[in-house]
Amino acid sequence: MSIDFPYPLAPEIARNVDDALAEDVGDGDLTAGLVPYGKRVQATVISREAGVLCGSAWFELCFLKLDPTASVHWATDDGRPIAAGQVLCQIEGDARALLSAERSALNFLQLLSGVATKTRAYADAIAHTQAQVVDTRKTLPGLRIAQKYAVRAGGGGNHRLALWDAILIKENHILAAGGIPEALAEAQMAADRVGERCKFIQVEVENLEELKTALDAGATMILLDNFSLEMMRAAAGISAGRAILEASGNVTLETIGAIAETGVDRISVGSLTKDVKALDLSMRFAG
Repeated sequence: MSIDFPYPLAPEIARNVDDALAEDVGDGDLTAGLVPYGKRVQATVISREAGVLCGSAWFELCFLKLDPTASVHWATDDGRPIAAGQVLCQIEGDARALLSAERSALNFLQLLSGVATKTRAYADAIAHTQAQVVDTRKTLPGLRIAQKYAVRAGGGGNHRLALWDAILIKENHILAAGGIPEALAEAQMAADRVGERCKFIQVEVENLEELKTALDAGATMILLDNFSLEMMRAAAGISAGRAILEASGNVTLETIGAIAETGVDRISVGSLTKDVKALDLSMRFAG
């Protein structure tokens, strides 16, 4: 299954894996030295709970960095649902390398599968509406791109990747600029200077009057900060399709359905990447 992602992944995967192996293996795995040199083994990875698979490329590269002759054969793909007890892949390679890379490889696969699994639950909860669940910048340091890829694998969308690829005008920006129209004008000039690097300009509003001001100033993407359901419904009516409306603030799996039904276009959920429960996976050598 191909996951559509708007950023080159290969450099990020290599950087993530290099950092993880340097952190864990360092100058050499002292325990792996107990295994005879040159011994080849086979192993399998099994899911101990249901979820959505994600992170296979990170997983594979951990082994290939330590044993370029290693091979990983997958029974499924990123973005696919997996069941408890399902064999996810088979690995063959040097025993020392597999043991040394095991923890880093599983850390990536468990974490990213956990993000994808959680995202899928949120996406399924609003599948009856036209709204989309999106992530935020509340990611684990150094794993921003990996986690945002996992959100895509789980059926969600990405907000801006970082500060460099889009503009989000928040309360303090508005105060510093002198108002919403002034902030939007400055933002447009900043976007024009960098061209296609700026994917969008979004402005945050805290009430319906600010919403009207933003619309009158030409805003095409508006973040509704901690609006009540009644205010969201009113905002959708006022906007009438003139701007993409995004709901934000304390969204949970229990509340997202009602939020989506108000007519907003997007719902941002920081917990997709901030409060992550890793999926329970296990790697076992063949007897």
